[in-house]
Amino acid sequence: MKKSALQKARATYQPKLPIVLTGAVKAVEGKATQSVADQEEIKALFPNTYGLPEIQFEKDNNPGKGSPINVGVILSGGQAPGGHNVISGLFDGIKKIHRDSRLFGFLMGPGGFVDHQYKELTSDIIDEYRNTGGFDIIGSGRTKLETQAQFDKGLEILKELNIKALVIIGGDDSNTNAAILAEYYKSINAGVQVIGCPKTIDGDLKNEVIETSFGFDTATKVYSEVIGNIQRDCNSSKKYWHFIKLMGRSASHIALECALQCQPNVCIISEEVEAKKQTLNDIVNYIADIVAARAAKGMNFGSVLIPEGLIEFIPAMKALIAELNDLMAQNAEEFASVDKANQISWIVDRLSAENSAIFASLPEGVAHQLCLDRDPHGNVQVSLIETEKLLGHMVARRLDQLKSEGRYVGKFASMFHFFGYEGRCADPSNFDADYCYALGFNAACLIRSGVTGYMSSVRGLTKPSVQWISGGIPITMMMNMERRHGMMKPVIQKALVTLDGAPFQKFAAMRDSWALNTSFIYPGPIQYFGPAEVCDQPSLTLQYEYQKHHS
Repeated sequence: MKKSALQKARATYQPKLPIVLTGAVKAVEGKATQSVADQEEIKALFPNTYGLPEIQFEKDNNPGKGSPINVGVILSGGQAPGGHNVISGLFDGIKKIHRDSRLFGFLMGPGGFVDHQYKELTSDIIDEYRNTGGFDIIGSGRTKLETQAQFDKGLEILKELNIKALVIIGGDDSNTNAAILAEYYKSINAGVQVIGCPKTIDGDLKNEVIETSFGFDTATKVYSEVIGNIQRDCNSSKKYWHFIKLMGRSASHIALECALQCQPNVCIISEEVEAKKQTLNDIVNYIADIVAARAAKGMNFGSVLIPEGLIEFIPAMKALIAELNDLMAQNAEEFASVDKANQISWIVDRLSAENSAIFASLPEGVAHQLCLDRDPHGNVQVSLIETEKLLGHMVARRLDQLKSEGRYVGKFASMFHFFGYEGRCADPSNFDADYCYALGFNAACLIRSGVTGYMSSVRGLTKPSVQWISGGIPITMMMNMERRHGMMKPVIQKALVTLDGAPFQKFAAMRDSWALNTSFIYPGPIQYFGPAEVCDQPSLTLQYEYQKHHS
């Protein structure tokens, strides 16, 4: 395989482990835990893995001799920078336990586990992928692990390969499935440990004990580079408004981080829209007013950041989508037989009066996008809804109205962008390279300590990596009950942007100034070599959260 100059140089980077993981470790149990909500229901569903203690690793001065262990690994869900380093850290960690330990990768996600598709990951293979982006070492997939038949089928291959522990690297849904799998294997005494690792560029898998999910740092740096480039162009030609949609379906962490990095004229935060019960028109009027105010100062250009999932947070749209999801789930076959020209009227006839009126008022393209196939979790595929174009066109209409009233004097030309896949497989930043390697190595330590149903946890992430704290937390601790596919199910609670949190407060204090002035910042590309202040900085979100907790 031919490699670029950067790939060759990057292959030699040695991730920096927390000092505690560089020698033998022992697991020290903390206090017993409980789920974030719905304690009785979660406890009843997870009798074998609920209420376990938090674990922290400390130096062990009298380590016993380790035995060889076979471990399986699955990459689940969307890609995130650093996945290969989690696997490298896991590999090095189990080899440190015993040099005859073996690692098996299940191919193309959980589907490979169920269908017995795997390959052994040897040092030759692992060394090719250290510090690289992507999940191509074994591939990923979105098969949901949720039925006993799947668990039993997977168990056959685990027994055949003598695998005693399975590491699932994924987001909140994948780790929910990891917890269910851990509970089931414990209940039948299968003799298999299950450990999760927190992955998602969306940044919505975090809490008091998981400070950030891996991939968020790299992805937001990649997006911030391109947003900065666009803003530089925007400020050079001074004639376009750029509407930029960013990944982040369930939470606006990516948009918020990129806003803090780049200082755009407008950034919409979905969670604020929901809290203030804003309508689509409120958002359009807010943007149009800023466009008009800048035009009055002779500036007919600017940048607008929009989170991918915005549409689901507008309360009226959220109610519409919830009813649509149920309607589509219950009448899937009938809807499939309706010809495309009649789909919208078929839906309008079957919705409640209020939702029917909203649905009928949407531009036809957006209405059709809301009817597209659901994802495996039964959700609207919001990345297919061109929210940036919807807002751009509605702002243009609003400006025409303002012009006719003599309240707008400028020219309005818009450009549209969606940054999504560009960030998911980038070479990990030094932060993510270190964090991911530590998560994988730490997972090996959790396996050695004999626990199951835990997530690998590395904390203190604003400090240099040698000072990070490592351990594990029970996955059930992060769970609550939510409606999925029309039924209540246990899931890991998503972490949304909190409006009283330090990152949002920082943004809110500055945005009026950014709106009217051109305060753009141009972060430039990720730097891998050079001084620590250029290469090793964590995200601004993490830095501000840390400052708030320690001020």
